[in-house]
Amino acid sequence: MRGRSLGREFGWLWASYAISAAGTWLALDAFPLIAILVLDAGPAQVSMLASAGLAVGAAVAVPLGPWVEFRRKRPVMIAMDLVRFAALLSVPAAFALGRLTFVQLLVVSVIVAAAGIAFRAASGACLKAVVRKEDLLVANGRFETTTWTTTMLGPPLGGAAIGLLGPVATVVADAASYLLSAGAVRAIGGTEPPPARTGAKRLRAGDLLEGWRYVLAHPGLRPLFFNTVLVKGLILATAPPLAVLMLGDLGFAPWQYGLAFGVPCIGGLIGSRLARPLAARFGRHRVMLAAGTLRACWLLGLAFVGPGAAGLALVIAVEFGLITCMGVFTPVFATYRLEQTANDRVARTLAAWSVTDNAAVAALTAVWGLLAGLVGPRPAIAAAGVLMLATPLLLPRSRGRSAGHVGRPRRVRRQRPAGLARADRPARPARPTS
Repeated sequence: MRGRSLGREFGWLWASYAISAAGTWLALDAFPLIAILVLDAGPAQVSMLASAGLAVGAAVAVPLGPWVEFRRKRPVMIAMDLVRFAALLSVPAAFALGRLTFVQLLVVSVIVAAAGIAFRAASGACLKAVVRKEDLLVANGRFETTTWTTTMLGPPLGGAAIGLLGPVATVVADAASYLLSAGAVRAIGGTEPPPARTGAKRLRAGDLLEGWRYVLAHPGLRPLFFNTVLVKGLILATAPPLAVLMLGDLGFAPWQYGLAFGVPCIGGLIGSRLARPLAARFGRHRVMLAAGTLRACWLLGLAFVGPGAAGLALVIAVEFGLITCMGVFTPVFATYRLEQTANDRVARTLAAWSVTDNAAVAALTAVWGLLAGLVGPRPAIAAAGVLMLATPLLLPRSRGRSAGHVGRPRRVRRQRPAGLARADRPARPARPTS
């Protein structure tokens, strides 16, 4: 069964994901480098570019969840890819004309963040439609493997491209990846039925909050929501203080810093391959609890990094353990989330999740930046590590109930998923997740 085909439709959806992920990681540091090298931006402006893009993009994306829910998902995905293509391509165009500004970088980062949230919401619903319930974990495992492969290879290749061609070159590559991704989604083919909608036919104010209401009313999704948002926020919030500690106080060279976070991505490949056999042997819920608990134990170790080879080895070991646990946890979690979400709530639920993720990352990054400035990077990292140890308390202890009976004010007849299921087979019931 290993390596079996999940069908042509999933193959093109996976290709779209892989292409856009490769472009994203290739251009990972492009905007900060453009701001620094081209626009002479200072640390405050670079921090604003990183946090404001996420925060404002999340705010802009709030109405996109219900908008996506009641539309065909494939055209939405293509549209969001084309929006990101056009927005990113405006950067090298303005650079070539000598008209590039910091404000343009900020606006483009907001557009890309908001379009990314809408795309992920639509793609989650699309995945649920084109893959059988029993194959969802396999599909999410392949997405996770792709994530860690591009994470491992993209930044070094992007760094080499920046060194040879300048930071704007990787933005061109990232823009092209979204154009190719749109082509892959278009190649899925088939007929996508319009999503059925109960109740009012127009977008209501209440629809904006429906994703959060659904998650918070669900006994299984609610703890996972708080757990995953807090874990992601704490991990990413420690990245700037750790960079300051390693590159400044401890004197590591940039190539050593890159090595410390590139090599451990192998753990993500291992974890994503282990997720399915572990779930088959021990059960998905037990694996999710175990991996979610183990991933909380590593972050504190980064507060003890020292200089030299021993310090570099410690960072690699800690990151390897953390990423391996994440590689196991994420496909199981993403599958559970789709299975526990009713078909007519998928896009709104995933959009609400992504909006909260982005807002939490932006807020915690800003808070930990201030904390590191007050007490130093090492105590700030230690504080995040201690908080991380408490996150397993937020993991769901029960297996959850079936989608369609949880967090709903009344019993609603299940609808055909708004995806790409063929007319000659029944609609298939239940991303990472990023």
